[in-house]
Amino acid sequence: MDARFTAEQEEIRRTVRELLLKRSGPEDVRAAVRTGEGYDTALWTTLAEQLGLPGLALPEEYGGVGCSVTELALACEELGRGLTPSPLPATALLAAPLVLALGTDRQRERLLPRLATGRLTAALAVPGAALATALALTGDNHGAWAGGGRAGGVQARRSGDGWRLYGEVTQVLDGHSAGLLLVAAHTGGFARSRTLLYLVRAEATGLVRVRQTALDETRPVGRIQLRHAPAELLGEDDEADVPAALAGVGDAAAAVLAAEAVGAAGRALERTVAHVGQREQFGRPIGSFQAVKHRLADVYVGVQAARSAAYYAAWSAGVRGERVGGQALAQALEALRTAAAEGVQFHGGLGFTWEHEAHLYFKRATADALLLGPVHRLRGRAAELAGIFGGDEEVRG
Repeated sequence: MDARFTAEQEEIRRTVRELLLKRSGPEDVRAAVRTGEGYDTALWTTLAEQLGLPGLALPEEYGGVGCSVTELALACEELGRGLTPSPLPATALLAAPLVLALGTDRQRERLLPRLATGRLTAALAVPGAALATALALTGDNHGAWAGGGRAGGVQARRSGDGWRLYGEVTQVLDGHSAGLLLVAAHTGGFARSRTLLYLVRAEATGLVRVRQTALDETRPVGRIQLRHAPAELLGEDDEADVPAALAGVGDAAAAVLAAEAVGAAGRALERTVAHVGQREQFGRPIGSFQAVKHRLADVYVGVQAARSAAYYAAWSAGVRGERVGGQALAQALEALRTAAAEGVQFHGGLGFTWEHEAHLYFKRATADALLLGPVHRLRGRAAELAGIFGGDEEVRG
């Protein structure tokens, strides 16, 4: 097996990095998060229409580039380096693959070409703080995470030839600005309890959206209120295996998000190494002290190991079909947390100030762990899938 990247893959990495160096510096990121959307719309247009990032992993027949998950992971690694806010994760990692997996031919033809070019952005709305559960990253996703027929979550009921949704979802990635919402809702009551996915347009009546305060402003989130909002069922009928589709999409998304976290960890380490080479104590740079060298060497090893895991998970998702994305994500989140924490520590009081970027990487590490599942639960689920805690037949999803 040749593990080297192809010339085309290296070109994707180089092109994205050069663009972001010019248009997504620290001040650009701060300006972008203050906008209503939470990201730079002009930069998003360039990333989407000129570089084709949202359609990298979509088939050519639907307007995509026809690449694999690996190419998307390389692009997201570069976005992670500068913590560039964009609707790419919500649109290309979660929404578009679900439309591809579950949508009817008509739904695919109508939506995927627009998602591939970035003219339409989308978000996956999962009730409560259950995104990691819904994607089967931290446990089996056949449970009652979407409401379970009881009060709470989002409920769906038939209305004529369509559906109506009622409920509220919080902390939805780009939920306040996405042009299309994929809402996980419970239907069937107690007799035929199940979770299905529904398409809700941004201009639908009965839909109220507001941007929420987020720990990590580079990951803008919104609250969605559905008051008997009209919706369209995603798929042919209400017998689709939604948990299985979510699990498949979740593994690939975890691999790409692992690469994004590795990019952030690598950049945090680079900035810390540069700083310790300049900051002096006792008449010499603190980077010359053996203890500092050892600590940063440990961070480097952790980042490189996480990078290898992320690359393997991305390649595996596109070639072998193994479900190792959650394990790679756990390793990447741990590497990012360590790199960010050491960065703040070695920057001293400067690392805690708004004027410096060190704290932004620490916030990203903390927010991603809250959103995607703590490291120990991601690893616990990976162990279950590997059959370490029992037979494979005991693992669902």
